[in-house]
Amino acid sequence: MYRVNEIFYSLQGEGFWTGTPMVFVRLSGCNLQCPFCDTDHKPYREMSAQEILREMQQYRCPRICLTGGEPLLQLDDELLDTFSAFIVHMETNGSVSKPEVNRVQWVTLSPKNHLPGYAERGKVAITEADEIKLVYDGTLTEEEICAWEGFPASHLFLQPCDVPDPARRQQLLEETIGFVQRHPLWRLSLQTHKLLNIR
Repeated sequence: MYRVNEIFYSLQGEGFWTGTPMVFVRLSGCNLQCPFCDTDHKPYREMSAQEILREMQQYRCPRICLTGGEPLLQLDDELLDTFSAFIVHMETNGSVSKPEVNRVQWVTLSPKNHLPGYAERGKVAITEADEIKLVYDGTLTEEEICAWEGFPASHLFLQPCDVPDPARRQQLLEETIGFVQRHPLWRLSLQTHKLLNIR
């Protein structure tokens, strides 16, 4: 049985696949407690792999995104076998090492190892990803961001953190844009689902 927070159909709002229809399977629980987390992933219902599959199939969409929380806390071969007819994307903080990650078709690594107190729990354990998506909350230095350019990933995204204060939110956006302009290996990622007022 798996602890599932929610299953819903929407458009990918962030990173390389922005605008692409996907079924999102949000698994409950996370091993980190990021101060800027905008998702209440703690509530859950227990579901079997087949129950998850049946709920997903109603949307008739070939792509699914495993997210959380931290999906690698629950991902296993049984779940991936159940999803064999789909193109599987996953969003992870990368701090959980599991061989199953190699069976996922698209891995988005959103590392949080720069946050205070996360030297161990936030240490990156996976060795490669398709894209890196760094959330810029004002604490990352340019050197810390640029250090990720050597990580095995095809795409690099910097995303301004969504904070409650409008002035601070605008400042983070401007600083993110400025960084991307100075470092053209990087691209700007926005939470377009929030701009469009969709899930």
